[in-house]
Amino acid sequence: MLKLQNEVSEDLSDKIRQLRKVKKLSQQQLANKSGVSLGSLKRFERTSQISLESLLKIAMVLGRLNDFDQLFQPQDELPAT
Repeated sequence: MLKLQNEVSEDLSDKIRQLRKVKKLSQQQLANKSGVSLGSLKRFERTSQISLESLLKIAMVLGRLNDFDQLFQPQDELPAT
């Protein structure tokens, strides 16, 4: 079943919020470490809206930047599940 765009965005912001908390980072700490403004981070966690550049900066601080390598690969290059 395909997800709608807003469902994917909400899932992503929820996962990042959970990972931030697991790593015991406040919003302010993550903002400082990533160079993303606190307002942008708060807006992302509240509305799921963020620029790609800011999302990548946050992913880098959370140790998940490599997760983006799997996006948009041709189907024949995806690992078997």
